[in-house]
Amino acid sequence: MEGTLKRETRQGVTLVGELAGSVRFGFTERTGGMSEPPFTSLNLGGHVGDDPAAVAENRRRVLAALGVDAPLGALLVPNQVHGDHVALVDDASPAALARVRDEIAAGADAIVCSVPGVPVLLCFADCVPVILTLGDAFAVVHSGWKGTRARISAKAARVLAETVGKDIAGIRAWIGPHIRGDEYEVSPELMADFAATFDAVRPAAAAGSRLLDLAACIREALTEAGVPGGSIRDAGLSTLRDNDRFFSYRAEHGRCGRHGAVAVITGRAL
Repeated sequence: MEGTLKRETRQGVTLVGELAGSVRFGFTERTGGMSEPPFTSLNLGGHVGDDPAAVAENRRRVLAALGVDAPLGALLVPNQVHGDHVALVDDASPAALARVRDEIAAGADAIVCSVPGVPVLLCFADCVPVILTLGDAFAVVHSGWKGTRARISAKAARVLAETVGKDIAGIRAWIGPHIRGDEYEVSPELMADFAATFDAVRPAAAAGSRLLDLAACIREALTEAGVPGGSIRDAGLSTLRDNDRFFSYRAEHGRCGRHGAVAVITGRAL
């Protein structure tokens, strides 16, 4: 177990997550794919210079490990731009999904989904993956320092609650593998910027530290939005220390693959 999540290997692909129930989700590890170095081996990022055929096969394997019957073409993978745009999937009709694909191609760093059979994947290599669930719906969020400062996880939580018509206090949140607060050194200016808006890092900044704890800031933003602190779980996994399991942009000097946060609502496949 990792935090409250289960680590499970299926068909050679290892995920840390919840792989049963109405909403299945997981944080992928880097093994079990077909990508060659330096993308070894389960690289899910299509923008890093890897062989597109390898990326496609890796994504297919992840869907199979998650137990998703939908074809690879049903997978939604946004163009992540370190912004705070949250795309919404609340209609599985072909026309609606085509509009969503156009929207996320223009840039999105979170997707809220309330319809079954539409798998969602976002990619990471040190930034913070966040998965939110509420009833039979979910959100997958990419939160680097820019997204964290913009409180994108809290924004996604509000969209998720509004979409399903439920109290935001019912949301459960999981923080996945990322560069940890005792590893992520930033400039004095960026540290001061975060300390001006997040109580969680103010004591460290006041003591002269330049170690930025993004997960603590995400937790603060979520609780401010109304998500109970006890419903926010951190898997406690480090991309830097656990570089054999996850990709790390810093550890691998900017040349590496991307692991993923993937989720789907079980039910009819597209």
